[in-house]
Amino acid sequence: MDRLDRKILRLLQEDSTLAVADVAKKVGLSTTPCWRRIQKMEEDGVIRKRVALLDPVKVNTRVTVFVSIRTNAHSIEWLKRFSEVVGEFPEVVEFYRMSGDVDYLLRVVVPDIAAYDAFYKRLIARIEIRDVSSAFAMEQIKYTTELPLDYMVVDNQKSGEE
Repeated sequence: MDRLDRKILRLLQEDSTLAVADVAKKVGLSTTPCWRRIQKMEEDGVIRKRVALLDPVKVNTRVTVFVSIRTNAHSIEWLKRFSEVVGEFPEVVEFYRMSGDVDYLLRVVVPDIAAYDAFYKRLIARIEIRDVSSAFAMEQIKYTTELPLDYMVVDNQKSGEE
């Protein structure tokens, strides 16, 4: 990975629908070497997938809930079961195992509080949880799917020209 790969990634994070020729032009490469770099980053798993980002209001998921979960069960079996259960809920868009006072954190998107209540009841019916705490986001101030690339290790020895 070098500085050109980083430029390509920055452009694709902004707009993954850019034509390879446009990406190549913006980073100073011809189309074929640029396409090979993109393919290599896909094969290496740097680029995991290309997706469309939807407007939550237009798809009726305007309410974001951060759900903190504590459990008394700390076995691999319970975690596997919990992961399977959570994976079956499309409302859960992010799921983390945490350090500190909270064991797990979910980001849940729903149309309204009643839909969240229904989600909550379905969740607790499927698996035993010691404590659930929900925090409703009042306003989204920043949201991005773009990862910072300044921390990426680049090979300064690679020529960058192909």
